[in-house]
Amino acid sequence: MGQEKISAILLAGGSGKRMQSDIPKQYMLLGEKPVLCYSLEAFDKSSVDEILLVVNENDIEYLEDNILSRYPLEKPVRVVTGGEERYHSVYNGLKAISKGEYVLIHDGARPFITTEMIEEIIVSLREHPACAVGVPVKDTIKIVDTTGTITETPDRSFVWAIQTPQAFSRSLISRAYDMLLGEFHKDVQDKKISITDDTMVLEYTLNYPVKMIMGSYRNIKITTQEDLIMGEALLQRKK
Repeated sequence: MGQEKISAILLAGGSGKRMQSDIPKQYMLLGEKPVLCYSLEAFDKSSVDEILLVVNENDIEYLEDNILSRYPLEKPVRVVTGGEERYHSVYNGLKAISKGEYVLIHDGARPFITTEMIEEIIVSLREHPACAVGVPVKDTIKIVDTTGTITETPDRSFVWAIQTPQAFSRSLISRAYDMLLGEFHKDVQDKKISITDDTMVLEYTLNYPVKMIMGSYRNIKITTQEDLIMGEALLQRKK
């Protein structure tokens, strides 16, 4: 993308609640390395210029001693303290970028992201200031109400499962987050909207179109014990 600077924000502030573990999922071993190492290495081999690693404040010492010192990277890595919610952590990461035109945001608990996929989304940024990877769903999806009753069956051909990385013009996504934490913050606090990924921030604040790019069914997020078992199987198959 010419000489434009590209930053990558890796979110590694999750807990082990759904994993039923005292160890945060991103630090659990997958094969011979912690889950987080795989996505760090993929971005390190890519054409991004810097990596901002957003973590819980209490995990910074552990991260530096057990991840960054044991698995050194070539690209500069800056550790940023996360926030209470995911969107707070992303906002902290965005504020920590000193300069640069583009930013990729990725969940550190998605270890099977590839450098090739990262490069594809970077290329897409030339035409689309907002884009994300995802995959068409394989199952029939049902919309249910609060009683668990089916209310709608959306056309499966238009339904995708969103993944990360998600990539944006830095000025665009920063403006959207400024609005989210400003004029729209009360809506989020009052649970009128639940922000679970970065494309939602653009949809809700600016109604801005996001380009979907084909990701991979292997690009799973490690959230539960079952995901860890699946991840081990994918890792063995890759080897």
